[in-house]
Amino acid sequence: MKEITKDIRYIGVDDNHLDLFESQYTVPEGMAYNSYLIMDEKVAILDTADVRKAEDWLKNLEEALEGRQPDYLVIHHMEPDHSACIGPVLDKYPGITLVGSAMALKFLGQFLPGKAFPSTLTVKEGDTLPLGAHTLKFFAASMVHWPEVMVSLDLATGTLFSADAFGKFGSLSQTAFWADEDQDWACEGRRYYFNICGKYGPQVQALLKKISGEKISLIAPLHGPVIRKDLEYFLNLYNIWSSYGVETEGVFVAYASIHGGTAQVAQMVADRLKAKGCPKVATCDLTRDDRAEAVEDAFRYGRMVVAACSYDAGLFTPAYDFLHSLQVKGYTKRKVALIENGSWAPSAGRVMKEMFGAMKEVELVGDLVTIRSRFKQEDGTALDALCEAILK
Repeated sequence: MKEITKDIRYIGVDDNHLDLFESQYTVPEGMAYNSYLIMDEKVAILDTADVRKAEDWLKNLEEALEGRQPDYLVIHHMEPDHSACIGPVLDKYPGITLVGSAMALKFLGQFLPGKAFPSTLTVKEGDTLPLGAHTLKFFAASMVHWPEVMVSLDLATGTLFSADAFGKFGSLSQTAFWADEDQDWACEGRRYYFNICGKYGPQVQALLKKISGEKISLIAPLHGPVIRKDLEYFLNLYNIWSSYGVETEGVFVAYASIHGGTAQVAQMVADRLKAKGCPKVATCDLTRDDRAEAVEDAFRYGRMVVAACSYDAGLFTPAYDFLHSLQVKGYTKRKVALIENGSWAPSAGRVMKEMFGAMKEVELVGDLVTIRSRFKQEDGTALDALCEAILK
């Protein structure tokens, strides 16, 4: 338990043993399931926690309540990592009122079949929930990143309870409780954003516009540190990310190599780009590096080179999976150059062109460079031309 402001307490829990968040994203620093409690004339619990940490969370709640009975449980987001303890709360505090959007309350029956919900309160855009000195004002945040999501603003303190927005991978005990003390926030915050919310940029933009006129002094997300300083920095990052702007000038070189020939060519491209004055060159081995980080860097930079092998008359699987992830996450407004490798019937370039062709506002620049097994001196001219095209 930690005091955020007078009357607002953090009652979330860390999971330092989780290996995969959502069963797909590596979390070497664990994960935080944030939850909050407002102690006023009326007592409100803001979200719960994942079932893995239910016992710890219930202990935190009981300690923070100091013997009082909670009046409300506000459900900003029904995803199980935030709602798994609703059932135990109802069992222990049967008089509590569940507060959420109409769709959130509908989801209750899906996640808790057969459970009775004796008292519910449906809230919509602009509704308020008076607690005494504190009043929660609700904003619809549909598809950030589920359809039932609401965020709320405590009008007394300016604390924005932002659901999954402004979240980050990592437990608070391994990173930091306050975002300004977390040296890795932007890196893991970016990886979190593009892999969790990245597809829903227009919806995030809509939410940012809704809250732009409000007085916000703190941002309390459902994952990651609480943001108390330099809010403009974090809001600006979210504006860049959700508008698919370019955060860092440079080129991202992603490659998938079977026997090392394609990796060698990709490194040559990176070296040539640096020699030609590219301000930043980032590289990624798609066969070994974390794909979520590759997706993050693809969105971070405005330009990308993809080098991949042909495989089974198509595209080498790690590269295919990477491009599929970009399709799913709404990759857009970028320039891309392509390199394929094939010993007898190169096919990678054809598949990559098809996949990027299905993405909106992705421009393929320069000529496709085809490598036959290994780099040869005569390939140098084509690589130079490709580098010029991506830098132009």
